[in-house]
Amino acid sequence: MQTKTFKGGVSVSEHKGFTALKKMRAIPAPPEVVIPLSQHIGSPNEPVVKSGDEVKVGQLIGSTKAFVSAPVHATVSGKVGSIRPFAHHIYGKSLAVSIENNGKNEYMVFAERNAPETLPEEELINIVKEAGIVGMGGAAFPTHVKLSIPEGKHVDTLIVNGAECEPYLTCDHRLMVEKTEGIIKGMCTVARILGAKNIFLAIEENKLSAILAMDKAVKKAQRPSIKIVVLKTKYPQGGEKQLLMAILKKEVPPSKLPLDVGCVVQNVGTCFAVYEAVYHGKPLIERCVTLTGNPLKEPGNFIVRFGTPLKHLIDSSGGLKEPVAKVIIGGPMMGLAQYSLDIPIIKGITGVVLLSKKDMESFEEMPCIRCAKCVDICPINLMPTEIMRMVKHSRWHYMKELHAVDCMECGACSYICPSRIPLTQYIKLAKIRELNKK
Repeated sequence: MQTKTFKGGVSVSEHKGFTALKKMRAIPAPPEVVIPLSQHIGSPNEPVVKSGDEVKVGQLIGSTKAFVSAPVHATVSGKVGSIRPFAHHIYGKSLAVSIENNGKNEYMVFAERNAPETLPEEELINIVKEAGIVGMGGAAFPTHVKLSIPEGKHVDTLIVNGAECEPYLTCDHRLMVEKTEGIIKGMCTVARILGAKNIFLAIEENKLSAILAMDKAVKKAQRPSIKIVVLKTKYPQGGEKQLLMAILKKEVPPSKLPLDVGCVVQNVGTCFAVYEAVYHGKPLIERCVTLTGNPLKEPGNFIVRFGTPLKHLIDSSGGLKEPVAKVIIGGPMMGLAQYSLDIPIIKGITGVVLLSKKDMESFEEMPCIRCAKCVDICPINLMPTEIMRMVKHSRWHYMKELHAVDCMECGACSYICPSRIPLTQYIKLAKIRELNKK
């Protein structure tokens, strides 16, 4: 089987065996959900409910008139409690709506559509917007914005990202095995909105069951426009620019987007969410989350309603068999360590990784030996060691020249460095300094 890839990147220990064969299963909704009003890149929402209101599953609870934003909906039925700042895995704290679950699981009436294939593109975009759909691969960029192609731009290719290159995570893998028909219908809907004639579904070679399941489903659906591309298992194969290089041999210029070379990339989970919204009228209220790691009794892939605290997810999965030393939301390469199990699951959370003391190593930063391994493996051809050196000497005026803001923060340079220099952290400092100047 011939595989495609890009220049650079690293081979990392996968640790996917914990959950790759575990079918998705739903976690019971908690007694109370805490739903942040900011679950996306862009303007935060304002609450459209107040304390004491009764709500149903799928009811709008937060919205804004800003274009770059995505509304949020109730994920349980019950009474609105407090509306206040609450723990958030990225912002530290964010305004959130708490809802006391009445256990009735009363849903809003979702509008089933008899012929969604006939709806005009503008209406489809509005459905996606009202459903609150964002990028489900972790970035959480509002999907309706990505589907609204600016005047003067043209899209001929849609790449659907099923690479899932982060260690430990398998939620996209299971989605492709278990929800093939919905993903295909979602892909075709997205392609029609964009006017894209070419559709590529990109899957790493370590997900053979997903490759076979999707290939069978594509043939059954008689969708010859969809081409499945098998990628080499390498990190960060799932990056947008890396996918374009691997599949189309197109390079996205610095500070530009795939759109600038006629392409849009969407995650498989995003396509499935589009399918549920367009075909079944269902807003984005839950997602598949990989909960994994040695401390867990039963790692797995779980359908979790947004607003569910980490502690409830862990307890409902089967609990712990040993103490936890670190909790990471996302994968270990790009994820964020957390300080509390009260953090709620939201739209952009792909997985939760629990590590024990024996899983972790501590290192002391040593001097750079100028081996250039970080330069060789950088997937976007930066010079991490040079950026680090400029940061250490406060030579901020070199950052534009070194294209520090183009760093995707994949962590590959830190991973490969024999001197254990936290290069990604130095580059983040450079990005913050450079972006604050604008």
